[in-house]
Amino acid sequence: MRKIYLPLTKKVIKTLRLGQEVLLSGSVLTARDAAHKRLAETLKSNKKIPVSIKGETIYYTGPTPTMPGRIIGSCGPTTSSRMDQFTHILLRHALLGMIGKGERSKEIVSAIKRFGAVYFITIGGAGAYLSEKVKNSKIIAYRDLGTEAIRRVIVEDFPAIVAVV
Repeated sequence: MRKIYLPLTKKVIKTLRLGQEVLLSGSVLTARDAAHKRLAETLKSNKKIPVSIKGETIYYTGPTPTMPGRIIGSCGPTTSSRMDQFTHILLRHALLGMIGKGERSKEIVSAIKRFGAVYFITIGGAGAYLSEKVKNSKIIAYRDLGTEAIRRVIVEDFPAIVAVV
C-alpha cells in the first residue's frame, strides 16, 4: 500500500491510479449531509464558510458519541452519493479529496476529474476499526449539528482505495 500524506496536492493526485490501495495520514475534515448543505448554502449566498476547504479532504462520516478514554466514536463512511448535490460547489472552492463509500453520479465523477481532485472509498461496516486510525479529533464548525458537526481529525494509516481520479 502506498502512503499518502495529507493535505493533498495536485501533484500527488496526478500520481494516483484507479484502484490503488493507499494509507492516508494527516489532517482530514469530517462532514455529512447537514454540514454539506450548510456549506453549500453559505457558498451560494456568497458568504464566508466557517472553515476553509481549500486543499482539504472531507471524510463523509458522522462519528457516534465518544466513549470515555477514546478519541472519537465509531466513524465508518456514509454513502457518498448523498453528498453529490453539494460536491460541485465545494470542488469549485478548491476541495481536493473526498472519502466515503459507494458510487458517485456521472456528473460528479466528471467534475472530480475536471477539477483535478480525488475520491477515495473506504471500508463500510468497519467504523470501530477506522476510529482506531484517528489520532486526534476536534469539532471546528456547526457544533449544533451534534454528530454531524464538522471536525478536524488527524488520521494515521487510514486505509482507502482510489475510486475516482
